[in-house]
Amino acid sequence: MSSNNTPTVVLVHGAFADGSSWAGVIDRLRARGVEAVAVGNPLRGLAHDGDYVASVAGQIDGPVVLVGHSYGGPVITHAGAKTPNAKALVYVAAFGIDQGESALGSVESFPPVDLGTSLVQRTFPDGEGAEVEFTIRRDAFASVFAADLPADFTATAALSQRPIAARALGEPLSVEPAWKSLPSWFVVATADNAIHPDSQRAAAKRLGATAVEVDASHAVAVSRPDEVADLILAAVDSVA
Repeated sequence: MSSNNTPTVVLVHGAFADGSSWAGVIDRLRARGVEAVAVGNPLRGLAHDGDYVASVAGQIDGPVVLVGHSYGGPVITHAGAKTPNAKALVYVAAFGIDQGESALGSVESFPPVDLGTSLVQRTFPDGEGAEVEFTIRRDAFASVFAADLPADFTATAALSQRPIAARALGEPLSVEPAWKSLPSWFVVATADNAIHPDSQRAAAKRLGATAVEVDASHAVAVSRPDEVADLILAAVDSVA
């Protein structure tokens, strides 16, 4: 598959995670000759994070495919609009938002999920004031985020989760969404307790995405890396 025209895959994690969550997917992409980079998503605000990812992706030589998990979906929706070398988008158990809509706003009409009652609120300094950020309660992390992964993994992940600023989840998309101009793919995690599967299905339909359903938790990229990598490879193949 590898060629000078093969896009680099830019992987964007969501809330409560980091770039290591893509390790299994990266291994499978590289085994197929596709280079990938996992970006450290700042998790501080949608426009801020989207601009950061666009900057990273825009400095990569050649075409890129942007992949976003969870809140990373809105981030690539923003970033793709500002990344001239972006050729495709892949959403993994993600929010799918339109201009003027936030991640939280996009799921309001769907049944509540366990995540909503499992968040811990803290503050962090931001200039002269304090801002709110969220983590998942440690005792709830496994069931909410990664119910199909071993207990030793989820125990460590609960302790190493990265908090997300409340404003990131509540900030409306300020640009024309990249999915209106780029082809998109979508992994729907059917056992997701963080973003309702029906919300994911509706998002995939709205985006006009090529969708696959995988019986997996929100941490589908960790628990089912083969299926996630296969869909990314389909996107890469289509634009290579």
